Amino acid sequence: MSKTVLTTLMFLLFFSLTVTADVLLIDRVEAKTGMDVPKKSATMNQVRAQYGDPISESVPVGDPPITRWVYNDYIVYFEHQHVITTVLKKSRPTEIGPDSIE
Repeated sequence: MSKTVLTTLMFLLFFSLTVTADVLLIDRVEAKTGMDVPKKSATMNQVRAQYGDPISESVPVGDPPITRWVYNDYIVYFEHQHVITTVLKKSRPTEIGPDSIE
C-alpha cells in the first residue's frame, strides 16, 4: 500500500470517529429541545424567577466572567448576567454515563 493511500485511510478513519462523536452531541442537544430549560440570553433574574433557586451557584471565573448554576437535571452557564448555554446532566433517564457532578 502506498504512503498516500495509507495516509488517506487514516484521515478517513479519524474523520469518521469525529463525525460519530458529533452525532452523539447532536442527539443530546435534540433531546434537550423537548425539555423546559433556561434559554440562551435569558438573564439571571429571569432564570431565577422562572426556575427557582439553583442547588448551587459558582462564583464568576475568568474574563469574561462565567458563572455556573446547578439544577437537578441541568447546569446553566452565564456570561456576565446572561445565559450562554444550558447543559443536561443526562439527556434521558435511562442514559448510562458519567455520574452527575454533585
